[in-house]
This record gives sequence, C-alpha cells and structure tokens, in this order.
Amino acid sequence: MAESMQGLKRSCRCAELSKADIGREVTVMGWVAKNRNKGGIVFVDLRDRSGILQIIFEEESAGSEIFEKAGKLRSEFVIAVTGKVEARSGAVNENLATGEIEIRAMGLRVLSESQTPPFPIEEDIATKEEIRLKYRCLDLRRPDIQANIIMRSKVATLTRAFLSKEGFLEIETPMLCKSTPEGARDYLVPSRVHPGKFYALPQSPQLFKQMLMVSGYDRYMQIARCFRDEDLRADRQPEFTQIDMELSFVDIDDVIDVNERLLAYLFKEILGVEVSLPIQRMTWQECMDRFGSDKPDLRFGMELKDISDLVKDCGFSVFSGAIAAGGSVRGINATGMGEMPRKKIDALVDFAKGYGAKGLAYIAIAGDGTVKSSFAKFMSEEEMAAIQKALDAKPGDLLLFAADRNKIVWNVLGALRLELAQQQGLLDKNEYRFLWVTEFPQFEWSDEEERFVAMHHPFTMPMEEDLDQLESNPGAVRAKAYDIVLNGCEIGGGSVRIHQADIQERMFKALGLKEEETQEKFGFLLDAFKYGVPPHAGLAYGLDRLVMLMAKRDSIRDVIAFPKVKDASDLLTNAPDVVDAKQLKELSIICDLPKEENVTE
Repeated sequence: MAESMQGLKRSCRCAELSKADIGREVTVMGWVAKNRNKGGIVFVDLRDRSGILQIIFEEESAGSEIFEKAGKLRSEFVIAVTGKVEARSGAVNENLATGEIEIRAMGLRVLSESQTPPFPIEEDIATKEEIRLKYRCLDLRRPDIQANIIMRSKVATLTRAFLSKEGFLEIETPMLCKSTPEGARDYLVPSRVHPGKFYALPQSPQLFKQMLMVSGYDRYMQIARCFRDEDLRADRQPEFTQIDMELSFVDIDDVIDVNERLLAYLFKEILGVEVSLPIQRMTWQECMDRFGSDKPDLRFGMELKDISDLVKDCGFSVFSGAIAAGGSVRGINATGMGEMPRKKIDALVDFAKGYGAKGLAYIAIAGDGTVKSSFAKFMSEEEMAAIQKALDAKPGDLLLFAADRNKIVWNVLGALRLELAQQQGLLDKNEYRFLWVTEFPQFEWSDEEERFVAMHHPFTMPMEEDLDQLESNPGAVRAKAYDIVLNGCEIGGGSVRIHQADIQERMFKALGLKEEETQEKFGFLLDAFKYGVPPHAGLAYGLDRLVMLMAKRDSIRDVIAFPKVKDASDLLTNAPDVVDAKQLKELSIICDLPKEENVTE
C-alpha cells in the first residue's frame, strides 16, 4: 500500500551526500535499485538521478515494523528514508560517489510500489532497443542514459550563458511556417481556418534569422526545434534540435572565432578536455582528395593517394579506362593488414560495391615481402613498384584501389577507410579531433532534376573571386560556406549569406529558378532585403550529434529523451496514428490511401 508524503521533505539527492555529512540526519527519496536481505540486516541501494546511496536497516535502530517493511522492498519501489549518515561499515565502494558512506535508516515510507520491470534498470544492458523505447520511461531511469540527458541539459545551459556574454539575443522563431521545399521534405500541418492550405514545420529557422538581421538584432541565437521528413540513420531524427545563430557585420573568420571559443568552453567545462585553438582548417577539395569525405575523421591516417598519372597508360583497362573517361584511380594503404585472408578481402570488395564501386583492386604484401595482387598480370614490374612506392607500402601492408568517376572513387575509399579503421580499432572515443571544412562547391549537379542545385542553400554567398564564373561555369564556383567536423561527424555548418540583390538574382538564375517562382517561395525575405540588409553570416550545430559525441555514444537516440525509430514512429506513444473522422472533416481532409493488394497463397 502506497503511503503519502505527509509533510516529509527531501533533504538532498542521494549522491549529494559525502563524508562531510557524517552524523547528519537526512531524508532521501528515490527508487530501490537493489535489496539484499541478510537476515539480521537489510541493505538497500537507493537510486535517484544523482547516483546511488546505500541504506542499511537493522531492527535495533529502525524498529521491528520498519525493518519488516524494508525486507519486503522490491526493485523500482519508490521510497522515502529518514536516517543518519555514517561512515560505511564495510569496504569502501570506489565505484560509487557515495562509496565511503551509508545511511542508517530510522524511518521508511513506501511512496509507490512497482511491478517487475521488463528489463534491468542498469547501465549498458543488452536489451533490444525496440523494447527499451517502448518502455522509455523505465529506460530513462538507467544511470548511463540519465547521464546523457543531464549532459545535454548542461550543454544547452552553458551555450546560452556563453553566447549571452558574447552579445547574442535569444529570439524564438515560428514553428508554423510557409513551405519552401528546397532540400528535404517538409512536415505539413493543415489549417482549419484556411481550408486546403498548409503550414510547414521548420526545417531550420534560416529565413527568419536572416530577417532578424535585417531588423537590426545584430546577434541572434536559439536552441531551435527543427523537422525534416527524411530517411533516418543513427545520427538523424525527423525532429531534432539545433544550436542556431546568426551574426551581422561579420565575415568567415568572425563566425569561426566565436564558435571555436564556444566549443573550447563546452569541452572544458563538461568533459575537462582542452580544445587546442585555432582549430585546423581544410578546404573541401583537400578533404576529398586526402580522405574521400567532406567530414573526414582525423584520428587516424590511411589517406587516399592519386595514382592516375602512374597508371593512365597501363595495360589494366579498369585503370586506364576510368582515367580516359575523366575519372581517377586512387588507393589507400591499410597498414599491417597485408596478410588478410582472401575471404575477408572479398568481403571488402562487396562492401565497396555497396558504395557504387564495380570492384576493388588490391595488392597484399605479406610480412616476408611476398606480393599477391588482383591486377599484377596486367602491369609491368616497374609500374607495380611505382604504385607501391606512391602508397609508402611496406611488408605487411594491404593496398586497395578504386577506379571510376571521382565522386564514386571518393565515396568508396572514404567509406572503406572508416570500415578498416573500425576493424583495426583505430577509432578512440576519448580523442576529439576537430576540423573546419571550408570552400565547399556552391552547386552540385542533380541527375534527378537535371540541373545544378545549391549544395547548402540558395542564400549562400559565393567566393568573391569566383563570381565571374557564376553563369559560365557554375560547377567551379566555391561557396563561403564552412562546416565544423568532429571525429568524422559533421556537428555544425553555416555560411556567409548573400546580402546584395544583384548577386542573389544571379544565384537564382544559376539554379534555374524563375522570378515568379522565387517570389512565390521567398518573396517575404526578398521584400525585406529591399530595406537595407547588413552583411551577415551564421552557423547551426546539431545539438543531438554534438552531445552524442561528447557522451561517447553511437546513436543520437541515446541522448534524446523520447526519440523516434527508423520508420519515424514513436514506440512509446504509438505515434503517428489515425485520427477521428470529425477532426479530418474540420480540416477538409480526405485520406485517399492506396488499397492493400490481396495476396492469395
């Protein structure tokens, strides 16, 4: 039978007590983590968000009624205990913050009983994620998940404090917006009072924060909720949180400066990690050439080497043909993996095919210097020696090569580089390697739309020295855009914005957007820009990704209180779900669902 508080007040959280409190009478409250009845004494581990505290019940000090009640406690019962802080009678538990003390109980109230949980409320359990998310309120009690959520709160609080000191104003932007489908699909919200019309949930506050710069607010920030109807991965969710900012009268270096200091502050305050400033910078082109990725992981080497000049006239048609078609041949050196079994090499070939490769060429050099290769018979000894020299090959190394269009070669070797690093245990989560990636292409070609599209968004300023190529050679134009990368994960990105009307008009034309279309989609922003717009730039972090890396987790679902799963559904609440016909009628909506085909066995 659950009891009431009846005026009982909690003195402190469990792990807020220490040796300094010995002799103090306190009241603590929380959940029973463990109950060990040793006959003459009952040990209870009491847990709250701060940690675990050992409670001891003895009949002599607690009384027979309380001692008997303590023996009946079960896991996850919610209890209140009044007692005295003492030095621990047994061995000190160095794994607990409260390992030097315990509470000798004198009073006990059972505030709530609990059924047996569907899984243990413990750290790093092996329970399937689907079960944990179905019972997320229990999963959120686990100490490791609680630590993640608490860290996330600290990141948000410290970010607000830091940016406030830097002159930023926290301003909320609308959640119900106009749909401007450039990029991911919008989540649409029907309007009851405007039948047939829809709001969109914001993919980002981009247009509103630019208008705030027009309005003279100078430095804006927001911890903003954003929504994108896209396929999910470990580091993506349909709703996510950005640390969003925009600054006026600045250029790239100004934005980078304040954000480097913000990152250094967060990592020092929360993790005790010193971030060396300034953070390394690398152009997009250098990243792709060296690592096959625009978000390279710098915790290990295994860089790409371009051997196109060495093999352009060789007898191996896979190499020479790729170069003749305008592509390239590049390789990586998997140091120390030269004696990998053929079966595992074949598995790497299949892995590469998943990223668009037609195959994967290799040279395996055993420890004794013996060479095995998938293409040596087509090459001269001199060519083989030159290739090995280009990749700094030594006995015991495995050289892997891709030959195709640059985009495919980069994708294949960039992914293969990470896979091999994973296999070799080179990804140390205790190491934090930051990188600014700059000078992105302004445009990328879309085969689906058969036109150039903006790599970031249509308001990104091109590099001034490339403006003369905006119409004649848009593929060569670089953007004043920058991403901040941590351990191979993009945690933030931004750009200098276009503030000159003539350049914005040229940008829209380069994207193939007609004047009527741009006015319909972005007219409210363009109209605002007619009344004096300052030079401005901004950046947004993915808060979920940042905290995931700080917490050394592999999925953002571990740092979000109530995440969705891969099909964008919520296992806890069963959302999305059907709604009443009355609600649909009020919104002037008819659901025309595809009929399920009858399958006859």
